[in-house]
Amino acid sequence: MSETVEPIRIAMWSGPRNISTAMMRSFENRADCAVSDEPFYAAYLYETGLDHPMRSQVIASQPTDWRNVVRRVTGPVPEGKPVWYQKHMSHHMLPHYGLDWTDGLVNCFLIRDPAFVVASYAAKREEVTAADLGYHRQVDLFNRVCDKLGSAPPVLDSVDILKNPEGMLSALCDRIGIPFDRGMLSWPAGARDSDGVWAAHWYASVNASTGFMRYEDKQAVVPEALRPVHEACLEPYNTLVKHRLVV
Repeated sequence: MSETVEPIRIAMWSGPRNISTAMMRSFENRADCAVSDEPFYAAYLYETGLDHPMRSQVIASQPTDWRNVVRRVTGPVPEGKPVWYQKHMSHHMLPHYGLDWTDGLVNCFLIRDPAFVVASYAAKREEVTAADLGYHRQVDLFNRVCDKLGSAPPVLDSVDILKNPEGMLSALCDRIGIPFDRGMLSWPAGARDSDGVWAAHWYASVNASTGFMRYEDKQAVVPEALRPVHEACLEPYNTLVKHRLVV
């Protein structure tokens, strides 16, 4: 009798204004992989009352009870694929949400220099707080995974991916335990059925892309009023970047 092979569920924990959607595109371009786009977003907005762009549409598009979301992301894999890439925002995991479900996933962490995140986020929203950017929650999740595994899970800095997409994705696949697929390096332009409804507001750049953007060595300009937010995010970022995957 053949042995049942459990699907590999990947939880990629990121914050906003990173290359998280490009990473989702990369994995979705694998024939063996299903993807999910920020499945806890509606629950997060519903419980916090935060006024994000397209709030009502987001809430209408997903379950608003975190327990129902957990049942979905730990349930049957879409289309029966052997790999399921789940794009998660760390700040969506509110303090009272249970985290035991994450023990059955391969947890990975995607980070970006806070200066670039703050500057990019400020261009999309008038108000920005450190909590909006998720660095502290990423560290909470990272430490929990470390305690469970006894070692650090994969941490990827977006700069490293943009500088060397093939090398970094190959190394990530090796850590996850799946073969690298060169199809991950490029994808067709346009929207996807798997995109969250909020894509209409946030995904213009990635929808126009056919691969990871070319790395540019430039400096981010943090608005004076947001320097306290930037400074608050530096410590958790520096905690994570020490564990980043290097090739």
